[in-house]
Amino acid sequence: MIWYTLIVGILLPRSLAHPGFFTSIGQMTDLIYTEKDLVTSLKDYIKAEEDKLEQIKKWSEKLDRLTSTATKDPEGFVGHPVNAFKLMKRLNTEWSELENLVLKDMSDGFISNLTIQRQYFPNDEDQIGAAKALLRLQDTYNLDTDTISKGNLPGVKHQSFLTVDDCFELGKVAYTEADYYHTELWMEQALKQLDEGEVSTIDKVSVLDYLSYAVYQQGDLDKALLLTKKLLELDPEHQRANGNLKYFEYIMTKEKDSNKSTSDDQSDQKTTLKKKGVAVDYLPERQKYEMLCRGEGIKMTPRRQKKLFCRYHDGNRNPKFILAPAKQEDEWDKPRIVRFHDIISDAEIEVVKDLAKPRLSRATVHDPETGKLTTAQYRVSKSAWLSGYENPVVSRINMRIQDLTGLDVSTAEELQVANYGVGGQYEPHFDFARKDEPDAFKELGTGNRIATWLFYMSDVSAGGATVFPDVGASVWPKKGTAVFWYNLFASGEGDYSTRHAACPVLVGNKWVSNKWLHERGQEFRRPCTLSELE
Repeated sequence: MIWYTLIVGILLPRSLAHPGFFTSIGQMTDLIYTEKDLVTSLKDYIKAEEDKLEQIKKWSEKLDRLTSTATKDPEGFVGHPVNAFKLMKRLNTEWSELENLVLKDMSDGFISNLTIQRQYFPNDEDQIGAAKALLRLQDTYNLDTDTISKGNLPGVKHQSFLTVDDCFELGKVAYTEADYYHTELWMEQALKQLDEGEVSTIDKVSVLDYLSYAVYQQGDLDKALLLTKKLLELDPEHQRANGNLKYFEYIMTKEKDSNKSTSDDQSDQKTTLKKKGVAVDYLPERQKYEMLCRGEGIKMTPRRQKKLFCRYHDGNRNPKFILAPAKQEDEWDKPRIVRFHDIISDAEIEVVKDLAKPRLSRATVHDPETGKLTTAQYRVSKSAWLSGYENPVVSRINMRIQDLTGLDVSTAEELQVANYGVGGQYEPHFDFARKDEPDAFKELGTGNRIATWLFYMSDVSAGGATVFPDVGASVWPKKGTAVFWYNLFASGEGDYSTRHAACPVLVGNKWVSNKWLHERGQEFRRPCTLSELE
C-alpha cells in the first residue's frame, strides 16, 4: 500500500549509556543540569565568536580609513617611505594574520563538551516513551488535545505548551504504533494551531497527509476523501494524494453499487469500533481502573464509612510505641487497608532516595513462568533495592515495619524504592503468587507474599493514586505516610480483592518504597485459620 511511504523516522543521536530516562522523573532531573551546562558552553562559544568578529570589525574599520586616504593620492601616499614600508608589511604579514583569525574555529570547546555530554542524552526509546506517556495520560484522565497542548493541567508550577511540531510528532508516534485514533486527534490539533496562525516548519500538506490516512483507517471514508481534496487544493501535484483520491472514489462507487443499507450499517459499526479502538495492552478492568484514577470510583456507603476509624496504634503494646503510638487510619474495610501517618521522616526519606538514586534501573516484575525478574511495559518506573545492613536508616525502617505489623521482616524482601517517570504507572496486578504460579518465589524459599507495606515518600500534584479496581478503593499519595494490607488470608489463600494498580502520574514526581513480607516466620505471629477465606 502506498501509505507505508509516509513513515519517515525522525532519529535523534542514539545513546546507549542510560536508556529509559523517561521511566524516572528523579533521573530526568539530571538532564536539566546537563542541558544547563550545554547552554553555558554555548554562551561561551557565542561570546568567543563575538570577540572574534569584533577584532575583525576593528581591522576592517582601520583599513577602510587607511585605504580611503591612500586612494585619493596613491603616488603621494606611497612616496612616503614609512607608508611604503607599512604597505609591504600589511600585505605580506598582517593580512595573513587576519586570514588566520577569520579561519580560526571558535567552536572547538563547545563541540568537545557536546560530544562528551551526548553519551548521556536520551535516545529514541526515551522520546517515544515520553510521547506514549502523554497519550496514556490523555486517555486515563479524559484530557482533550487542546488542554494538553496549552499545558492546562492541574497542579502545574511551570506552564508549558506544545507547538505544531510537537503535536505533529505525537501524531507520528501514534501512527507508527498503528494507533490511528490518537493520530487523528494530534494531527487535527496540529492543523488547528496552523489555522490559528502559528508559525512552524511543518506545513498543512504534511499534516493532512497523515490525517487523511488515519481517518481512512478508522472507516470514515467521506472525511478521508474530504481531507484528501483539501490536501490537493494546497498541492495539486501531490502524487500520493492523487493516487488515494482515485482509490477512495473507487471504493465509494463500489459501495454505492452494493446493498446500501446493509453496507451503511456495517460501515457505521466498523467506524465505531475502530474509533474507540482496543488497546494492544487491553485490560478488562481498564474502565474501572481509569475511573478510580480520576477519583470517580465507587463511593463507600455511609454505613460502611461509619466503621472506619482513626486511632493511636502501639503495635500490640510494643515498648517503642507505648509512649509515642503511631497514628493509624482505616482507608478501606474489605480488604482492610490502613494508613500510618507521619511514619517516616523527611530526613529518612532523603537518605533512602540518596541511596537509591545511583542504582535506579528499569523496574522489574516477577515472571510467573520463570520465577525471575524481568522488565515489563505495563510498569513505567525505575527501582532500586536497599538492604538493612548497608545503612542504619534502612535497618531502622525495616524494624519499624516489624514493630507495627507484628510480622517478622527477616524473611521479607529488601526495601524496594521506586521512582515513577513521565505518566509513570503500574497497571492492575497482584503482589502475591496465584495457584497457577507455584514457582514465582521459589528461589527465595520464604513462601508467598503475605502482606504489602508501601511508603509514600513524596506528594504528587495530580494523579498517582494507588487503586483497587475490584473493590473501588483509591488511596492517594501523601508524603510521610504508609499503607499496609494483607495479600493472603490467614489460611494462606490469596485475597483476590487486593488486585491493585499505581495510576499514571499526571503532574509531579512520585517516590515510593515498599516492603513485601513473606509467609515464612509468621507461623506464630499470624496463625492459620480453619476457614479458607478468613
